[in-house]
Amino acid sequence: MTLVIGLTGGIASGKSTVSNMLKEMDITVIDADVEARLAVEKGEPAYYKIIAAFGHEILKEDSKIDRSKLGSIIFHHAEKRQLLNEMTHPEVRKRMMEQVEKAKKNHEKVVVLDIPLLFESKLTYLADKTILVYVDNEIQLQRLMARNHFTRDEAEARIRSQMPLSEKVALADAVINNNGSISETKKQLMEVLINWKINIE
Repeated sequence: MTLVIGLTGGIASGKSTVSNMLKEMDITVIDADVEARLAVEKGEPAYYKIIAAFGHEILKEDSKIDRSKLGSIIFHHAEKRQLLNEMTHPEVRKRMMEQVEKAKKNHEKVVVLDIPLLFESKLTYLADKTILVYVDNEIQLQRLMARNHFTRDEAEARIRSQMPLSEKVALADAVINNNGSISETKKQLMEVLINWKINIE
């Protein structure tokens, strides 16, 4: 029996830190962001749909999709962002579930779906349990400003574009508080895994 865990957080909450800890334990982590990039590679079904909808001007010289050009279009137009999501999300889900099935065939005890917008996209049905990586708003803001060299206004705009972490707490099966040190975060992760009877050799 393979336990499927959905891992989520907010921008600059430390989800990648927890994801890396799980990888170090030899747990399979399937990253939605990685799969989203692969789903729009040249030759993939979503690639042709995107060109048909957004035109050849979003392509680079090597015919690959220029992510920054496409990003600048959808960032300012909600309906175009919705259109892109409708083209890519089914492909991303399909790619992720194929890997889950592979993990199950290999009798892996646990597999993790790293999905930033797990709750916003209503994808909790893909997982048996969910973990939220949480930080206080001010810490999230400071970390994002430091990491991306954003002004306070830029950082606040990015954070506001997501569901508040405080709202996600009620939706998660387990919450890891990442306000403190890395060792404190790891201790909490280990406690969650032990509670869920996942033995890490």
